[in-house]
Amino acid sequence: MRILLISGSTRAASTNSAFVRTAAACAPDGIRAEVYAGLTDLPHFNPDDDGPSLPAPVGELRAAVARSDAVLVCTPEYAGTLPGALKNLLEWLVGGTELTGKPVAWVNVAADERRGGGATATLQVVLGYIQAQLVEDACRHIPVTREAIGDDGLIGDAATRAAIADALAALAHAGRPRLAS
Repeated sequence: MRILLISGSTRAASTNSAFVRTAAACAPDGIRAEVYAGLTDLPHFNPDDDGPSLPAPVGELRAAVARSDAVLVCTPEYAGTLPGALKNLLEWLVGGTELTGKPVAWVNVAADERRGGGATATLQVVLGYIQAQLVEDACRHIPVTREAIGDDGLIGDAATRAAIADALAALAHAGRPRLAS
């Protein structure tokens, strides 16, 4: 089972990016979790460029999504919605079919449980438009503070790592029937 991990943050010390790096490091047996690292390389979406000759970073994004059995998105909320860089990534995926029917989940790492709802609500709308399969059992609020991130850029707390592994396992479980077909 291959899960693509996407952080919607461009910040170097992002808790969202620390989450996806940690998810890749502590994925349960049988799950290969791969961090997508090309968010800032994507050009601004232009429908005129969405054709047979895609910009190289867009082709790489679509190939990474196509190779995956499921996708997990961890994103901050900016101004009550998705950050522009993540919205741009999703716009590049609208023209393809790589996410159609693919199991997808989100994780909100905001330390304050009342934050992040605008981003996840918008993400759910966009995923519905793309016809991704939202796996609600894998969608989670797993708070991460900046203090929880070690010098290695990973989350060291055992309870948080267990929650991350549990979210990955729930997403993998939803993706397994898809692999059998």
